[in-house]
Amino acid sequence: MRLVILDNYDLASEWAAKYICNRIIQFKPGQDRYFTLGLPTGSTPLGCYKKLIEYHKNGDISFKYVKTFNMDEYVGLPRNHPESYHSYMWNNFFKHIDIDPNNAHILDGNAADLQAECDAFEKKIKEAGGIDLFVGEGSM
Repeated sequence: MRLVILDNYDLASEWAAKYICNRIIQFKPGQDRYFTLGLPTGSTPLGCYKKLIEYHKNGDISFKYVKTFNMDEYVGLPRNHPESYHSYMWNNFFKHIDIDPNNAHILDGNAADLQAECDAFEKKIKEAGGIDLFVGEGSM
């Protein structure tokens, strides 16, 4: 782990987005080689997601060969509820980039068997080759 201290939220968001872009680009993802990204929700990563969207729209980065796994979801909250992490991720990030919806993985908080859902999620991560970069979220 590396600690980077910057003067404000905007600088930190830009640094994180550039770091993510650089890691994906250096990995050289393609049809048979996907970059796997772990993602958080919450207010902290919003600035980073906005920057990533900007870089994508400018043609600097593609998410065509990226798989994502989100770290959590509310249990019992419908996925189309505005506070669900499904809604959060689609409204704030995924619908603005070129990711294949089949490659954006978010836990199902309404699964009949939550343990089985978690086990299946872990299996998908292993099948993807593990997480290449996991973006954490925190507050002060």
